[in-house]
Amino acid sequence: MTALTAEVAEPAPPPPPGASAPRRRGVELTLLAGAVLVSVLGHLYLGLAATGHAPRPAAHYAVGLAGAALLAHLAVRFRAPYADPLVLPIAVLLNGLGLVLIQRLDLTTPGHLTAGDQLRWSALGVALFVLVVVLLRDHRVLQKYAYLSVTAALVLMLVPVFFPAVNGAHIWIRFAGLSFQPGEFAKILLAVFFAAYLAANRTALALTGRRLFGRLRLLPGRVLGPILGIWLLSVGVLVLERDVGTSLLFFGLFVIMLFTATGRIGWIAIGLLLAALGAYAVGTFEPHVHSRVDDWLNPFASIERGEGPGQLAQSLFAFGAGGLLGSGLGHGQSFLIGFAAKSDFILATAGEELGLAGLAAILLLYGLLVDRGFRAGLALRDSFGRLLATGLASIVALQVFVIAGGVTGLIPLTGMAMPFLAQGGSSVVTNWIIVALLVRLSDSARRPRPAEAEAVV
Repeated sequence: MTALTAEVAEPAPPPPPGASAPRRRGVELTLLAGAVLVSVLGHLYLGLAATGHAPRPAAHYAVGLAGAALLAHLAVRFRAPYADPLVLPIAVLLNGLGLVLIQRLDLTTPGHLTAGDQLRWSALGVALFVLVVVLLRDHRVLQKYAYLSVTAALVLMLVPVFFPAVNGAHIWIRFAGLSFQPGEFAKILLAVFFAAYLAANRTALALTGRRLFGRLRLLPGRVLGPILGIWLLSVGVLVLERDVGTSLLFFGLFVIMLFTATGRIGWIAIGLLLAALGAYAVGTFEPHVHSRVDDWLNPFASIERGEGPGQLAQSLFAFGAGGLLGSGLGHGQSFLIGFAAKSDFILATAGEELGLAGLAAILLLYGLLVDRGFRAGLALRDSFGRLLATGLASIVALQVFVIAGGVTGLIPLTGMAMPFLAQGGSSVVTNWIIVALLVRLSDSARRPRPAEAEAVV
């Protein structure tokens, strides 16, 4: 089998004499201060709106959030000084807004408080962010562990099958009062494997195989077989667990990275066709998914039957009630959605209480985070780094599309968590690791080349 560490030399033109990339750590620190300020003001406003006075732990919240942001900034300043200055502030702002929204929903569910747990998970996520930035000095080291990554990913996805289903899906491990979603970590490991394998076989994937039509080629089995088998096995496990959202995420990740590696747009068309066929088959024959499709096709059917609005109907009502500027923090009714208001449907709370303007701002933040990941991929000089940056940014983009599309009625619901915004310890920790990897990749992309290397080029 082709060695995964094989790299094709891809020299980039040297920068003009005397040019050096700005570090922009001061810009990052300023943006971080703004992100912390927005989150703290949201926390204070929520307390005033709900009780008429500032919440008691406001000072602790402000100091804790500022301390975590500063710690992350120092790790980037000293270990990744050329990293993109926007990535970390966007993550801090989204995480801070998520904590505010979860705290707002806690006010209406006194028996199910989760803001404290989310804060602790966020602290763990920031700690892992610091560890990744400090310990991972070169992203290319990950390429050596491609097969270890995919093995660990498959094990993580398979383990929940042996635990009881939660809300119709076998995606959780519950032990000693704690819950853990292994599939969240598997997506990073699979992205590493896909990037390593496709980078090592990039030339064969792009130039070999039997021509079908146009520029589309049927790739030889010895090249496409291993990665296709891994992908089919992972998706099969997820279908067994009834985790349609993550199945769709892995399918989209595979197609996007294959297109990035080969440059063949035909793979996008084939991917969309296969996704449509798979969605039709699962939606028709899997009862749990079929019920979600029925809810999507007619979200108001339960109202017509006199049973009251379901979750999707309540979500649509929340978006409609928000209007342009929203009802204001603490003044919405999205908590009527039920237990999923803090996870699947937290975007409905943002839409109702922050309005279309606030919702658009949140989506723009996600779009900017994805854009910086793609920019890092375009600027990197090695194939593995390009593919890994593209894959990680695509994970965020696909999650946002699937979740936002589900809660607005664009596509059927899938039961995933909005990155950083929604309640979910596994999700927030995983997304902080993704941000750490994007910081490391952007540092490599923006770092000036040594003078000796430029002379050789």
